[in-house]
Amino acid sequence: MILRQISEWLGLKMFNNEHVFKARIVQLILTKETNEALKALSQHYSVSVPHLKVGMPKKYSKKVGCYVSKTKTIHVMNREKLEDPFVILHEFYHHLRTQDRKHRGTERHADRFAEEFIEAFQTSRRYSFHVSY
Repeated sequence: MILRQISEWLGLKMFNNEHVFKARIVQLILTKETNEALKALSQHYSVSVPHLKVGMPKKYSKKVGCYVSKTKTIHVMNREKLEDPFVILHEFYHHLRTQDRKHRGTERHADRFAEEFIEAFQTSRRYSFHVSY
């Protein structure tokens, strides 16, 4: 009740559960808990957990990440990309939108999916309240 009043007074929109979920996923990726983030995403969207592998398939060697539907694997170019929320979430979108090995999404939609999670994280950090007693 008080937090809601403070939020209204500041003109902020209350964070809903989806917003908090998205912010938490980004936090997990940034803190090197990418596998936990993928498990949570998969449970949330009711899909299988994709595999995660460092190293790119030959035909994608110039990319920072890719999703291979045949093996249900998200590939990243190096270990640092395991901590990159944009890459992980972008490729998870491809996993989410692939059914029967047929991709049903676009790069633009994958970008937007990742951006929504990152924006939720940035917003939650901007408006977090630290209370000490």
